[in-house]
Amino acid sequence: MSQLTPSNKIYMAKSSIDGAGRGVFARVNIHEGEIIEESPIVDLSNEDFGSLKETILINYYFSWGETYDQVAVALGYGSLFNNSESPNAKFIKRFDRQLIEFVSIHEIEKDQEIFINYGDSENSK
Repeated sequence: MSQLTPSNKIYMAKSSIDGAGRGVFARVNIHEGEIIEESPIVDLSNEDFGSLKETILINYYFSWGETYDQVAVALGYGSLFNNSESPNAKFIKRFDRQLIEFVSIHEIEKDQEIFINYGDSENSK
């Protein structure tokens, strides 16, 4: 496994979306195509997923696996990116590396909230 270090490009703060709670924001200007964060995942068993349904974590999981028959929780800020129909970032599931990459799809200015589209990525959430 290669070394993975936390991103120094982002921070967490109150979301600009009413009622959304927390969100992820740019600490610096981020260029289009730049990797924002690489979030390691915790791969959950079907039994764990059943238990997850009874907790608040049900709002923070990703479908996982080549056939999407598993679920995972992203660590770091990975599960805190909010949804938008006009996202400024996308996520790419790297099954072989057991992580999710978050990549900018537009220029993102310092202190701007970063959004993904939960149903639109190179491999859907």
